[in-house]
Parts: sequence; C-alpha cells; structure tokens
Amino acid sequence: MYTPEGKKIVSTDKAPKAIGPYSQAVRIEALVFTAGQIGLDPASGELVGGGIETQTRQVLTNLKNVLEAAGSGLNYVVKTTVFLTDMNDFASMNTVYAEFFPENPPARSTIGVTGLPKSGLVEIESVALLAPPRGD
Repeated sequence: MYTPEGKKIVSTDKAPKAIGPYSQAVRIEALVFTAGQIGLDPASGELVGGGIETQTRQVLTNLKNVLEAAGSGLNYVVKTTVFLTDMNDFASMNTVYAEFFPENPPARSTIGVTGLPKSGLVEIESVALLAPPRGD
C-alpha cells in the first residue's frame, strides 16, 4: 500500500511481526529500508536459543525474507548496521554474516550496545536497492 508520502509499507509473515509501532520495512522509489531484525523465530515470536551464531543466522534469514517481500534481496543490500551486546561476539557474528554475503558485501557499521529487545545478542538493519524488473 502506498501512503500519501509515497512510501510503501512492507510486511511478511516470513519474518517476526513488529513488536512496536514500526514497519518491517519501508520502500520508497528504488530503495528499501528495513527495521532492525533480532533473532526471533517468526512462527513462535520467541528468541532462538543457541548463542550468537544461531541468532545471527536467524536475524539474517529474517532480513532476507523482509527484503524479498519488498522486491529486493540480500544481493541488493548496500549498507547494514549491526548492533552487538558483546563486542567479543564480533568474530562469531562475522563468520555467519559472511555466509549470507559471500561476494561484494555491503558497507557495514558495527556498534556495541548495552541491550537489545527481548535480550537479543545481535540486531541488523539494512538499506537495499529494489531488484530490477524481470523481463517476461
């Protein structure tokens, strides 16, 4: 749905529902801005267990699903921001992150924070381009 401001609000059941007054993503012209994703299982709404690697994998899977619902994808991401509650988890997060961005990774900032929603260990947000239209 387009709002009067020209924004298209993006929503998908393949990622956790927003747990506050925000959208999973907003699309405007050729850009997609995602909300930060934490390691919530979309089906249960609960944080996945298993530590930083498992949470990072869930975060990036959620992010991928939101981007695809917006008409984009991980290969169109131009910038991410990663929030970590423990900078000692950087190397482990980075290993999983590299699996999702194996070539030409986006620009990235990583920020240490004192806490995240639902006591998550990692949160990632992104800015992406829309995928080009496919020819019929």
